Amino acid sequence: MRILGVDPGLTRCGLGVIDAAGARQVRLVHVEAATSPAGDPVPARLARLADALEAVLDQHRPDAVALERVFAQANVRTVMGTAQVSGVVMLAAERRGLPVALYTPSEVKAAVTGDGRAAKPQVGYMVARVLGLAEPPRPADAADALAIAITHAWKGGAAPAGSAATTSAQRRWAEAERASRRRG
Repeated sequence: MRILGVDPGLTRCGLGVIDAAGARQVRLVHVEAATSPAGDPVPARLARLADALEAVLDQHRPDAVALERVFAQANVRTVMGTAQVSGVVMLAAERRGLPVALYTPSEVKAAVTGDGRAAKPQVGYMVARVLGLAEPPRPADAADALAIAITHAWKGGAAPAGSAATTSAQRRWAEAERASRRRG
């Protein structure tokens, strides 16, 4: 299963694509941090990030999208930008018929490091280790996007075809949908 992980942000939006197989096997496909200039109007910034997202969706054709859940912060501007970008991501996924899963930062940290309060460098280190990379992807938003995708894979979002979690009819339907998206 191919998973797009998204660490939403208005200035930097992490986009990480992995392929996941059974037994916690994951492989890096693509990673980047899309950016938008802080001085631009918010609609222009959202459009720029949406274009980057659409390009990744078109090029890599994921089967699912995993997104960091917006959480309350003291900085309202930051949480508003994060929420706006999350909406753009959910809309793009919905229009493509892709399932979206939301994970809190603590869930992601716990899944990847074993500690729900891990620091960003520890998350980056573990992402690099899990994916067999020489060093953590930079900036941290890129590593976080991959951590979100890995979390989705490991929390059962990437059950391999033929698993007991789905019926044979569900597996055939899902495969037909994936084949249709790849041809489109």
